[in-house]
Amino acid sequence: MTEARGFTIDIDQNSYLPVSGSQVDAIVTVTMTEATDAAPPTDNALEIIIVDCSTSMSGDKIVSARRATEAAIAELREGVSFTVIAGTETAEQVYPSLSASAMASARTRAEATAQVQRLQADGGTGIGAWLRLAAHIADQHPGAVNHAILLTDGQNGEHPSQFAAALQDCVGKFTCDCRGVGTDWEVQELRAISSTLLGSVDIVADPADLAADFRAIMGTAMGKRLSDVALRLWTPPDATVQFVKQVAPTVEDLTSRRIESGKRTGDYPLGSWGAETRDYHIKVHLTPRHVGEKILAARVKLIQTGSDEELAQGLITATWTDDSALSTRISRGVAHYTGQVELATAIQDGLTARKAGDQATATARLGRAVALAAASGNDASAQLLERVVEVIDAPSGTVRLRAEVTAADEMTLDTRSTKTVRVRGGS
Repeated sequence: MTEARGFTIDIDQNSYLPVSGSQVDAIVTVTMTEATDAAPPTDNALEIIIVDCSTSMSGDKIVSARRATEAAIAELREGVSFTVIAGTETAEQVYPSLSASAMASARTRAEATAQVQRLQADGGTGIGAWLRLAAHIADQHPGAVNHAILLTDGQNGEHPSQFAAALQDCVGKFTCDCRGVGTDWEVQELRAISSTLLGSVDIVADPADLAADFRAIMGTAMGKRLSDVALRLWTPPDATVQFVKQVAPTVEDLTSRRIESGKRTGDYPLGSWGAETRDYHIKVHLTPRHVGEKILAARVKLIQTGSDEELAQGLITATWTDDSALSTRISRGVAHYTGQVELATAIQDGLTARKAGDQATATARLGRAVALAAASGNDASAQLLERVVEVIDAPSGTVRLRAEVTAADEMTLDTRSTKTVRVRGGS
């Protein structure tokens, strides 16, 4: 374990490879603690609240959206910059009135709340336009911890290419937590945003629960300390990085996000960071060596992008052996998170098959998910699965599809399918 500026990196792996073995797996645990040498929550931050004001938000939804936005504004620390955007087929900056941001104070919070109370539902849905305005405002805060909350209740009306281009224009400018209220929105649309912008996605089936959810999101955002943190991975000349995946608290494949940063090094953006722990699964392919030979398979550094300041470091090693007792041992963390990734995939596959009317595949995949959830102690996923299938025997994954499943239960299982549990007995 290494530590710097309140960060620690721990490596969990079996470094022993069999003769001719070429695959190295490691779980890299990165933690930012509450230590005194860690950076305090920063005032160099921007919060963007994006509220869907399309016609479908009429009634209880727009009333709850106003209350939720007011609750989020109330959580803002003094000195934090913020803005509120109303989204229809276009994007309108509700507060402040110009394409800029305000600094949180008693006065500006009261002014923003007064403007939010006037929000009305009338118009279409153009999420790409909302994101572009958010990116424009974020551009005025380089180096800050830029974060957005995006709320919608419906499906985007823009052409897919228009939406995709807008989303790509936002990469690296802010992180975004997405919430869908009700059940008429598309999980994949919001998941695309949260995944690309290193945030979260969840359903708020009952509009009355929005305020508590927004308050919690903003509370977490106010604890962020550093922006633009990245994993920097060095590998030897004959090595190939097969994948880098975040595996806790949620599953997210970072492999394609690699940015070359030097000779045999690449950076994997992680977004902003507060007092938290995240786990990453790294797989490296190596050229086999002679028995007894030990090499450095990868050097993992946590850096702050821009300054290249090293925050912590860990080493992944490989040793070739002809002792099968050593080489066949599987790291506890690697085994656990391999199962968690398979669990997420099984849930999504099963739900896709169910929607397509393929009951055999849906039963098999959701049954596999039940077995994996039970084996790993992922009680949250197990409980959500029971709303979609009748569990006959959890360890074997024997289930029956339920004839009647609410849209809310199905969407909740889908949105939360990537949430994982840490290794039992882990910190």
